[in-house]
Amino acid sequence: MASSNQRNAASKDGEDQTQPKTPAKRGFAAMDQATQRSIASKGGQAAHQKGTAHEFDSEEARRAGQKGGEAVSRNREHMAAIGRKGGESRQSAARAAAAERSSRGSEQASGSGNRQSSKG
Repeated sequence: MASSNQRNAASKDGEDQTQPKTPAKRGFAAMDQATQRSIASKGGQAAHQKGTAHEFDSEEARRAGQKGGEAVSRNREHMAAIGRKGGESRQSAARAAAAERSSRGSEQASGSGNRQSSKG
């Protein structure tokens, strides 16, 4: 009987070990967001005072954006999906505008007919 108790105890221990354990937050991750922002801000200010802070100029930002656009464009499936979505949106907008124009036209035609009959 002692051996079955040992097996039950071992299986309970085994169940505890299979549950995923999240590591305790340490250092910067353990701080609240306000403290993290304060420390990061001080680091940025120090870099600017020292003259080692990096700031994008417009040309550098343009090149970075172009590089990102080229990377996205390589994914043909993604680009096709974007184009399809834009085409659907444009098509539905065109249909709605056409429907509005046709409804206005029918309202004007019926309205003008009523005016003529009431005058004469």
